[in-house]
Amino acid sequence: MSEDIQPTQLKLTENAELQIEWSDGRTLLYPFGKLRNACPCASCREKNKAEGEKPAKKMMILSASEAAPLRILSMRPVGNYAYNIAFSDDHSSGIFTLELLRSIGQEAKST
Repeated sequence: MSEDIQPTQLKLTENAELQIEWSDGRTLLYPFGKLRNACPCASCREKNKAEGEKPAKKMMILSASEAAPLRILSMRPVGNYAYNIAFSDDHSSGIFTLELLRSIGQEAKST
């Protein structure tokens, strides 16, 4: 990704998505669940690795914040290369680089 391409606008949609408009004219959508599942923090990477190695899923008990619909509570820039995103499930340690965001976004449909 060119370092010249930067977000120009961030917006939360009614469809539980983050919408980012980029300086190259692209508008990409990020469903909250997909964004949360793409969290690049060490804890999430280890959890995903361990879940991939388990032969069978075990029954889990969810906390109230995990059972509620997922939301983005805040986003703050990290330098000029990433965002730290705080989710409603009490997770806020992921640093989402602009390159990662560009790679996982879905093109917005024209209205």
